[in-house]
Amino acid sequence: MNMAKNTENQTLLPEPTIRRLPWYLSYVRMLDNLHVEYVSSTQISKELNVQSSQIAKDLSFLNIRGKTRMGYEVSRLVVELEAFLGFNSHHDAVVIGTGSLGAALMQDRGLEHYGLNIVAGFDVRPDVVGKRLGGLPVLDISELESWQREHHVSIAILTVPVESAQETADLLIASGIKALWNFTPYRIKAPDDVVIANTSIYAHLAIIYNRMHNTNNDTRQG
Repeated sequence: MNMAKNTENQTLLPEPTIRRLPWYLSYVRMLDNLHVEYVSSTQISKELNVQSSQIAKDLSFLNIRGKTRMGYEVSRLVVELEAFLGFNSHHDAVVIGTGSLGAALMQDRGLEHYGLNIVAGFDVRPDVVGKRLGGLPVLDISELESWQREHHVSIAILTVPVESAQETADLLIASGIKALWNFTPYRIKAPDDVVIANTSIYAHLAIIYNRMHNTNNDTRQG
């Protein structure tokens, strides 16, 4: 099982727990905006379809515990979750491959609310290099190594064609990138000290189509 470490208390968190924490944060942020003071794990459970005992266990990893008959203090929960997840920190990133998906990410200011600040894009196509997307420069990939020596960005978002994924990842790692958010359907190989998060749109589509197909079959058979 993949685990992640909270450097403050040296607690190792299971990856499924880390995946659930942003759900909790989104919900309690909404409550905080509505000036709700306390929320119980039962309330969170009903909204997010996660067992209340699991919610309590997940939050206990962060040393967050509710008050008897009152629940969790919403404003504190927001602060603690944002701090633990790193969403209140500043993380510069670059987009590699500025096609439709890469361009959309460069123009999405919403990522800044989660601590991700995209500062530039890189591409190989002469028709886009030298232009700006969302106010950010698009540079030639050949400039990456020299640019990186000056800017020391640690995160790259990979949205290149699948046949270029590994080669591009190798270039990024060699330039000093420490984390890759991989949107390609290729499973990139990297050293153990490089963090890789795979977000496969196609895999999720396959799940949707499969579930739809099975649901339709069950309906017809019923």
